[in-house]
Amino acid sequence: MAITMTEIAAEHVKAHLQQRGKGLGIRVGIKTTGCSGMSYVLEFVDEANEEDSVFESQGVSIIADPKALVYIDGTEMDYVKSGLNEGFEFVNPNTKGECGCGESFTV
Repeated sequence: MAITMTEIAAEHVKAHLQQRGKGLGIRVGIKTTGCSGMSYVLEFVDEANEEDSVFESQGVSIIADPKALVYIDGTEMDYVKSGLNEGFEFVNPNTKGECGCGESFTV
């Protein structure tokens, strides 16, 4: 079980952690929402919970709740800039479909 990130995504997270002046890493989770059912949730983490799974990728700690890990195991995070838009993109091998706008997914 693992979650990874590209070098570009890791540099983006490292820059924000440095700007914050603290932080263990970034939490990747999911919530029920959108047309397809689930969407990704990201938040900075100062302390991991006892039940969390912690992965190291490109020098960044990625923290995941075990309940979310079932849906996002094997996911690679990337950070993409396209025109005026920029943000994290998730390559999740568990995804069976996405909504038309790309905001939510189903497994």
